[in-house]
Amino acid sequence: MDQLKTVLVTGGAGYVGAVLVPKLLNKGYRVKCLDLYTYGEDIFDDIKDKSNLVEIKGDICDQALLSHSLKGCDAVIHLACISNDPSFELNPGLSLKVNYEAFEPLVRISKDKGVRRFIYASTCSVYGVSDAPEVTEDHPLLPITDYNKYKGMCEPVLGKYQSAEFTTITIRPATVCGYSPRQRFDLTVNILTNHAYHKNHITVFGGKQERPNIHINDITDLYVQLLELPESKIAGKIYNAGYQNRSVADIALIVQKIMAQEFPQRPQATIETKPSDDIRSYRISSEKIKKELGFVPRFTIEDAVRDLLKAFRGNKFQDSMNNPRYFNIKMLKSLEAEAKV
Repeated sequence: MDQLKTVLVTGGAGYVGAVLVPKLLNKGYRVKCLDLYTYGEDIFDDIKDKSNLVEIKGDICDQALLSHSLKGCDAVIHLACISNDPSFELNPGLSLKVNYEAFEPLVRISKDKGVRRFIYASTCSVYGVSDAPEVTEDHPLLPITDYNKYKGMCEPVLGKYQSAEFTTITIRPATVCGYSPRQRFDLTVNILTNHAYHKNHITVFGGKQERPNIHINDITDLYVQLLELPESKIAGKIYNAGYQNRSVADIALIVQKIMAQEFPQRPQATIETKPSDDIRSYRISSEKIKKELGFVPRFTIEDAVRDLLKAFRGNKFQDSMNNPRYFNIKMLKSLEAEAKV
């Protein structure tokens, strides 16, 4: 196979993309970032000198824009979506359009334009609720929200386009954690760390729910690796990608422990447990991707907490408890409010 040289990253200015794009540039790829830049147009200010970065502000639902953007691309890493359940439910029509209806045109146009590899970021939340000790890729998809459902429905759509000339692969990432230039504080580890640092108090809703986790450096390293592997190893495959399965209560204890280590002069952060109607709970197995691709995560929840605390110390965020740019649903609500004015 000729080397893949030009990569289109949809949603490239998002939480994961903001870490992935610099890694691709450092590896020598030419990168096109297609994003609405809803959370700020300054994401890549620190790497503006990278001549191999092309930033395209636009909507993945715009098929003419897709056709133009995909010219000369060898690979697509599809990250763009309305992510997490509350954001999806806020505007179901828009979410359906972005997460599902725009998907097949993107895949079809990619193939028509000569793209040779398509990497789709699905989600482990397609499993919904499971009491299995560890959920494998063969486990039935039991989504309990529309977000889970439509992410899962895209997977067989992508599979239809798999061919000798068009290699497709689906990754089901665990909940991502850690620091990003486009930070999110609406993900479990990040939420609890934000509250522990600023309030010295962690509120746990429920707590028994099991959550698989993966550090943002590991999931982005995986996407880079998927560009380098031979087609024969990955064509048409679906993989879970996670590391530590932990209950929300256990994650709170980890955050409390790291806070005590990093700030020994402060009183220990307190933990309060409240009831929750969030029943999503599952533990995933990532043995398949380890066995077949040799992918073994290197970073832990503890590393993610330390990275975030370092960023807090370095004043990387502006009002991380309230600023809408760190919370998907807050940003969507503010945009909807502006649109009605």
